[in-house]
Amino acid sequence: MRIFLPPLLLSATLITSLNPARAQQSAVRTFTNPLQENGPDPWVARHGGYYYYTNTMGQNITLWKSKGLSTVKNAPATVVWTPPTTGPNSTQIWAPELHFLDGKWYLYYTATDQANPGDNSRYVFVLENASPDPTMGTWVDKGKVNTKYTGLDGSVFEQGGKRYFLYSAYVGPQSVLAIAPMQNPWTLQPGKEVTIAAPTYAWEKGGGRQILEGPEFLSGKKGQLFIVYSASACWDDNYSLGMLTAAKGTDPLRPDSWTKAPQPVFHPSAENGVWGTGHNCFITSPDGREDWIVYHAKSAPDGKCAGRSSRMQRFAWNPDGTPNFGAPVPVQQPQQVPSGE
Repeated sequence: MRIFLPPLLLSATLITSLNPARAQQSAVRTFTNPLQENGPDPWVARHGGYYYYTNTMGQNITLWKSKGLSTVKNAPATVVWTPPTTGPNSTQIWAPELHFLDGKWYLYYTATDQANPGDNSRYVFVLENASPDPTMGTWVDKGKVNTKYTGLDGSVFEQGGKRYFLYSAYVGPQSVLAIAPMQNPWTLQPGKEVTIAAPTYAWEKGGGRQILEGPEFLSGKKGQLFIVYSASACWDDNYSLGMLTAAKGTDPLRPDSWTKAPQPVFHPSAENGVWGTGHNCFITSPDGREDWIVYHAKSAPDGKCAGRSSRMQRFAWNPDGTPNFGAPVPVQQPQQVPSGE
């Protein structure tokens, strides 16, 4: 029996058989940044086959739930917590981070008291939720994390069977990076907090401030520990990411374990039209084969904190086990979706 194909179908069949590479290329799925147009201080957690995304909203904590990392922009949004009208955590709700610890969800966030707002009353607070899905259930206020200083941008990581808390502490005219072991998900071990880095380079002192903030933990490919942090004020157009490195087997609670990179490891690109690159997190693709950095940036060098959108791009690793973040890609440049989506 002879089969007759319509001309268009015949053409496509010939293209596929004669040029399989072109056919494969046409099947590649892409996405473009931003993830959220209004997306300062983004954070992504992956659990149970879903990605949970959040960023600073100011007046509440909102979560986006998505099967794919690149489809966060189309995911439904759920307001999971609204601050009380009065009290120490009643306003300026910043930099939420979602972590699944000991079988429960915890949200770490920065807040201050609207009766006396500002850095002198700004602390990291934590909420707890026993629901398997953090967009559901009840969030219980566990209060203020007992840090030594006022500060912001709390994060949690585990290493060698121990859990640590990182944050940006207000010390004098500047903010420094501090670390402490945790007694439980809402309490630090008393008297154990240490400062591990302070602003020392010119690129850490932009915008008229001396600031290290947004510290995030990253495990190296050769046993190192990395802390990637944001340097300078958020309104500084050259806001960049710096990095601390601790060698394999060293104690993260010892300040001398950490070495600071002399130059930013991820910084603005005038050529690509990207400014104010900072406040990042790290996440893997659905199949676990790729590493991605999620961060905020601006499209204009306007000297403002406003206009920060959340973005993401894949990053690689250097032969010595250190991360290679490359240059920030232009907004609307197509990127291949994470593997496994």
